[in-house]
Amino acid sequence: MDRQERRGKMRYLVKWKGYTAEENTWEGLENLKNAREKIEEFEKGRFEEEIRRIRVKKGKEMKLNPEVEEFKREELPG
Repeated sequence: MDRQERRGKMRYLVKWKGYTAEENTWEGLENLKNAREKIEEFEKGRFEEEIRRIRVKKGKEMKLNPEVEEFKREELPG
């Protein structure tokens, strides 16, 4: 649901299946070893959202190479 860096460690806000939002917890990666695929999906979504924000901010279309997920030099933000 979210992530934060705290004391040099990444933590993720976890919505547990079958539990309410009030029971969400912040968990470190060491507690999420079985959820690696879900974390990767979450991070990919964050990456794509950041690209959308940059495009809007810059007011121009920037193309991402989907095969290697990197900007071409002339397309780098800023």
